[in-house]
Order: sequence, then C-alpha cells, then structure tokens
Amino acid sequence: MGNSQTATCEPQKEVRLVKRADPSQLHEVFYKYASVKKQSVEYMTPKDFIQNYLGMHVERETDPYIVDLLGAAVDQTKDALISFEEFRDFEALLCAPDAMYKLAFQLFDTNGSGHVSFNEFQSVFSLTEVHQHIPFDFDSRFLKLHFGEEKKKELSYQEFTQFLQNLQEEHARQAFISFDKDKKGVINAIQFRNIMSTIKKHLLTPFVEENLVSVAGGETSHLVSFPYFNAFSSLLSQMELVRKIYSSITKGDANIGVTKEEFLLSAQQFSQITPLEVDILFHLCILDHPTGHLTGSEIEKIRPPEESVQFMIQQQQKKSEIHRSPVLAIAESGYRFFLGGIAGATGATAVYPIDLVKTRLQNQRAGSMVGELMYKNSFDCAIKVIRHEGVLGLYSGLLPQLVGVAPEKAIKLTMNDLLRDKFSAPDGSIPLWAECVAGGCAGGSQVMFTNPLEIVKIRLQVAGEILSGPKVSAVSVIRELGFFGLYKGARACFLRDIPFSALYFSLYAHMKLYTADENGVNSPISLLVSATIAGAPAASLTTPADVIKTRLQVRARKGQTQYHGVIDCARKIMREEGFKAFWKGAPARVLRSSPQFGVTLLTYELLQRMFYIDFGGKRPVGSESKAAPLTTDLPPVNPDHIGGMRLAVATFSGVETKFGLWLPKFKSTAQAQ
Repeated sequence: MGNSQTATCEPQKEVRLVKRADPSQLHEVFYKYASVKKQSVEYMTPKDFIQNYLGMHVERETDPYIVDLLGAAVDQTKDALISFEEFRDFEALLCAPDAMYKLAFQLFDTNGSGHVSFNEFQSVFSLTEVHQHIPFDFDSRFLKLHFGEEKKKELSYQEFTQFLQNLQEEHARQAFISFDKDKKGVINAIQFRNIMSTIKKHLLTPFVEENLVSVAGGETSHLVSFPYFNAFSSLLSQMELVRKIYSSITKGDANIGVTKEEFLLSAQQFSQITPLEVDILFHLCILDHPTGHLTGSEIEKIRPPEESVQFMIQQQQKKSEIHRSPVLAIAESGYRFFLGGIAGATGATAVYPIDLVKTRLQNQRAGSMVGELMYKNSFDCAIKVIRHEGVLGLYSGLLPQLVGVAPEKAIKLTMNDLLRDKFSAPDGSIPLWAECVAGGCAGGSQVMFTNPLEIVKIRLQVAGEILSGPKVSAVSVIRELGFFGLYKGARACFLRDIPFSALYFSLYAHMKLYTADENGVNSPISLLVSATIAGAPAASLTTPADVIKTRLQVRARKGQTQYHGVIDCARKIMREEGFKAFWKGAPARVLRSSPQFGVTLLTYELLQRMFYIDFGGKRPVGSESKAAPLTTDLPPVNPDHIGGMRLAVATFSGVETKFGLWLPKFKSTAQAQ
C-alpha cells in the first residue's frame, strides 16, 4: 500500500497578546483592592475595580451608573460584586487577540446569558453619547434583520461582532436620512460635519475635523450627496490601503509627490478604492498645500489615529514617563504670576467704588460725636461721596491699590494653582481637603502684599470724610506708619484671607464643574457666573474678620475707641456696638468681592486660553473638551496592572474609540434610562 495522508484536527497553539499573570501575584493585587467581605470571602465592587484599580472615570462628577455598567463586564454573576475567580477570568480574556470584541460583548450581555438580546442592546446603546446627540432608530429594518421582526432573537458572540462592525454605518445612514428633510438625497455642510464629528469622530484627525465644512461636497459644491457621504467615510476607513498604494508608487520614499493620475492608475489594482474617494483624498490634500501632489506627510494628516491595544499601551507608558524639569515648573509659575497680576488689576478697577463704600461704612462707629454717623446705608454713602468729592472720589486710593493688587492677586492665584497641581491625581481629581489647603495657603501667602496695600488704601478712602483735614497721600501714610506699621492688623488679615480663600477656591472649582457643558468645557459666561457666585458666601462669612482688620488699620480720631489687637478689638466692638456691628458693610463687601473675583478669575482663565504656553503641566479645568476620549487621556501605567490587566485600560478605551461606544462622564444618565 502507498503512503496515505489523513486530515487531523490538532489543537492550535493559543495566541495571546501578553503573558498571563502569575496566579499568586494576581491574588495579592486582588486582595489589595477588594473592599467587601461576605462569609469570609473578599470581593471587589465595580468602583474598586474601575476607579481604584484601573484609575478610570475618577472625576468627581462621574456617573456611578456608568462605573457599575463597566464593572458588570467583569462581574459574570451580575451580583454587583467581583470575585477573585471573575477577576482572574477577565485577566485571561484581556490576553486574547479578540479581547476588544469580547469586552464589548460582555458590556452588552448585561444578564450574563452568553447572548445579547434587543432589550440589552437598546438599554446600553441608549446611554452612549452618540445616541444622545443623534438618536438611533431602534425600530429600524437593520435591527429587525438582526433581532427578528419581533426582536426576540438573541445574538451569539460571533453574530454580535459582525453586528457591531456594521452598526456605525447604519447609524450614519439613518443620520443622513433624518437630516435630508426634503428627501432630495443631499445634506448641507454643517449637517455633514455634525454626523462625522458625532458618529465617525474616531476616524477624524484634527486636520480633517477642522476642514469638514471646507471639503464637504467637493471642490464646487457644499451640498453633500449620499454617494459622496459614503465615499468620504470609506476613504477614512481605508487610509492604510491608501498609504500602501502610495508606498508602492514611491518605493517607500515619503517625500516624493504623487499626482492624482498616478495614484488612480496604481489604485486600479485595488477594487476598494473608487475614483470619487481619490477625488476626496486630493481635495483634502490641496486644502493645506495646493501643489496637486500627494506626499507621505499629507497622508499622515488624514490617516485616523491608531486604535490597536498595543499602541494605547505605548501611550500609557509614555505618559507615565513624563517628567518636567524644575526650570519649566518655575517658568510656568512665572507665567501664571504675570497673568494673575493683569487679572487682579482688571478686577480691582472694576469694583473699586464698591470697595470704597464698604470701607467707609465699616469705619463708621456708633457714638455721641456730632457728625459721626454720616451714612445711612451703602447707597447713601455712594451718593454723598459723589456729591462732596465728585465721581473721582469713588476712586480715592486706586493707584496704590493697583500697585499692590497685581502682586497680591498674582501670588494668590499662582500659589493656589501650584498647590492644586501638587495635590492633584494624574487624572486631575483632587480631594476637598486638598482644595481647602491649597486655597488657604494661597490666602495666607498674599498677606505680605495685602496688609500694606490695604492699610494705605483704607486710610486714603476714609480721608475724604474730613473735608477740613490735611491732604493725605499714599506717601504720607507710608512715612507716618513706617515699615512695621504697614503690617498693623496683619493677624486679622490672616484671620480673614485664609478662610476666605479656602472657601472661595473650593467653591469656584465645584461651580466650574457644575456649570460646564456636557463636554466639560466652561464658556466665558459660566466662568463669570461660577467665580461671582463663589465669592458671595466666602465674602459674607469672613466679614467679621474684615471689620476687625479695618478698625485696627484706621487711625482713630479724637474721642473714638482705641483698639489693641484682634481680641481687644472684637471685645470692644461687641460690648459697645453689639453683634450686628461685626456684619457692617457685609452687603457692600459681597457686592465688591463677588464681582471683583468674577472679573479677576474670568480674565485669568481667558488669558491662559488666549496666550496658552505648554510647560508640560496641566491646562485649566474646563478649558478644553473632554467629550472625545483620546489615547493620551489614558491614566499612566499602574505597577499593579500585571499580566492581561496591563491591557485593561487600553481595551476599555479601544471599545469606545473603535466602535464609537463613548459613555457619558459629565452628565446624568437618568434621562437615558
């Protein structure tokens, strides 16, 4: 008999992205983060796993429902607890070549049945930002083909992967039809940009996104037909093929220019690339360099960002290795100090008349001296100042105020930012106690400038009350007081400024988060509102300290009570004028401090946006969109991420970017449920 060959089905060698973790090490890591113990068995909660272990969704405003949903992908029993066995199985899943698809499947398999039903798909997809911006038709023919006419069919893992691959194309098709109100087969450039930046944003580079309106419809029209819409999406999806065709023409030289005719000729070997797609490709290229030639650098400007898990891991590693030199840190503080000075001067000028009224009211003392009670209230004070001293009287003492307010506000803003940066986690989150400490230290640091400034300002402001007295100037006040006299009332100044800043900056940070839009961005109006509102409670609650400081710093006239220190002043005010005296000028103080800090912080934040310099630090919260997660947004590598867990964050991020399943982070999901 001759040699015969038989076919055998031998088990294939298992292919994994990374080596599995050692079970004993995995045990140690699990118990380090497990926070629940039931019947002597330890478990992780979704928060333990997603936020504490992976470092994802750690912003204070993160919706806990989203954290639970992500954690449920690991929780096979769906009991809101993650056992070590489930933790270990998930680590194995992440090592598989198709981990991204498997994770997406487990996100949608909310009951752990091993299949995805229509209701499960609808409940999860309705939470995504894509659906909330452009609603998906859950009664579409597309879904009936997959889930059956009565939507009772359930998808297996393999079926779900193909369904997920086609889902974005169907959503984009539905969006086009919904925008084509007149059913003419065209949409305008703005509608085109809306669809692409919402449903296809994972395919857009910054260059393409900026030029969506310019390129829409071609070189002669800004109406987008359905064939053009499909061709544009198809081109971006096939940029790797475009790069391959270009390399075959240039023999790998990225500097050689290729004409449209040369590219079309070579593209005939590939049926996937159509002439319309080539037209779009060259139209995009001539927007920046109208040479009519395609080069390697222009392809890179159009090619969508890398979506592989390996690439995202590299980005995490790079982020964890970033270290700033001391020179850059000092330069950033100097930059903030300069902008803070400009912002402080702007805010002080805007509200100085209110500050003058506040000071005169606080210095007005009850007693028997004739003419001592000059003002009935804030409005009466302002009218009398204008009547007797003119409009410019409202700005008495402004010049020394501006000279001192620049370094005062600059050091306060710089110190607060510096300490917030030090206390902040890599993702930007910061605990409340750290916010208060940063603000309090900022308030304390400014006293070296504040006290001399305010004692001069106050004496100039009250000088106008005595029309027959000698003319008072800033120089004469400084000469009279001397260096140490300029710090009279410094204790009261500390007593006022430390709690004020601790309250103010903490409230301002939380108001910014509350007034930010759905993408986490603060508009100028929201900045002004946040900074102004935060000033009201901070200013009113610290008024007693401000009254004591004012009494100590104003030179008492003949017959008026003399004060010797903070405690002595507080006792005498209480005894002679009662508790209400501590709140004199509170309305004027709120009316002055709130808008002043509103204008100051608005100016400071806008200056940082307008004249942004990258020192390798952090941009101000609310200055840029957080709606579209980027690979650079991934938290840095954690040493506890071992084995497959090294891929966990990148895989979660890949599910969002590859399949467009972005889950909201900065708004409630209650309406979506």
